[in-house]
Amino acid sequence: MAVTARRLKQKEAVRESILNASKTIVLKEGWQAVSMRKIADAIGYSLPVVYNHFESKDAILEEFVKYGFELLGKEMSTAKARSTDPAQQLTDMAIAYFEFAFLQREYYQMMFGLGMPSCERVSQIPEIGKYAAIVISTIQTLSNAQSVEEKTILKYHTFWSILHGLSSINMVNITATPNEMQQRVLLDAVQGFIKNINS
Repeated sequence: MAVTARRLKQKEAVRESILNASKTIVLKEGWQAVSMRKIADAIGYSLPVVYNHFESKDAILEEFVKYGFELLGKEMSTAKARSTDPAQQLTDMAIAYFEFAFLQREYYQMMFGLGMPSCERVSQIPEIGKYAAIVISTIQTLSNAQSVEEKTILKYHTFWSILHGLSSINMVNITATPNEMQQRVLLDAVQGFIKNINS
């Protein structure tokens, strides 16, 4: 029993070192520079050991996507809790999203490295689903919808597109945090969205 527990602990430690090495490479050189061979060299293990934990580079990316959306979901949930007014909640959540994209730039780029997650991917990755549920429930409350209707889902995708589009446009800047003009553009877009939510 003790041997099994020790092996599991060792396996988890190797898995964690693979993810840490991947993150280090991403921070220094970008995601495109990550390779299974480079990871193996960085952690001092053979290539088969890396493949034993992750079948491909995309499988490693999936872990970063999950963790990134878990972090984003927590930020959105915290922002939503600051107010009971759904319009203010959406505004606070938009600001939290925008700041997350800047402050967690590397995670954000990996989260969206393959483009906006499809509906199928959302259903497959619980962390994305939790993030989506926070936003959808707020939009549903603001629009006085009795249930999650097709229009609610449309508005959710519109809201997310606004946030992701503005974040991506501003991602080319090297500032650590959004500047005043970027924040004003964000608020203008979000306020326009809120104003027209029932149209």
